[in-house]
Amino acid sequence: MTTMTTTARVAVFMGSASDEDTVRPCTEVLDSLGISYLFTVSSAHRTPERTETLVTRLEAEGCQVFICAAGMAAHLAGAVAARTQKPVIGIPVAASALGGMDALLATVQMPPGFPVATVALDKAGARNAAWLAAQILALADPALSQRLAAARAKMKADAEKAGEELEARYRK
Repeated sequence: MTTMTTTARVAVFMGSASDEDTVRPCTEVLDSLGISYLFTVSSAHRTPERTETLVTRLEAEGCQVFICAAGMAAHLAGAVAARTQKPVIGIPVAASALGGMDALLATVQMPPGFPVATVALDKAGARNAAWLAAQILALADPALSQRLAAARAKMKADAEKAGEELEARYRK
């Protein structure tokens, strides 16, 4: 599955199409913040040439952040980090009997000089990968920075409202 906008500021790669439901929350956050992206499948093992070609092409087109979701050996983020100096964010996916520990360790254990910012597993990680990409992009985009601030203010207000509603239900 590929979703392409005119210029993708963020590339979201999944190692397998079976990861789509897990990674979709990433695209939902990017959409809510008005950030263009490419959402596609590219495997470090099954399609290494495709991964390399995509990274090269997307960089030339102005992509600024790469997000990579993979399970098991989870080499996708590292394979991308080896081919770009742009920020790479890894989402470990729980896709094996090890419950994602294998993917987490593979994503976080990168050699010096080829960092991968690693977020939480699965859907929470997908959301946080998008938030982190947005924060990186906002360093040079004041309008995006304002949208981030507004989104956080809404989260704060929603949490406070939920607390007040809960307290009211249990007030005696």
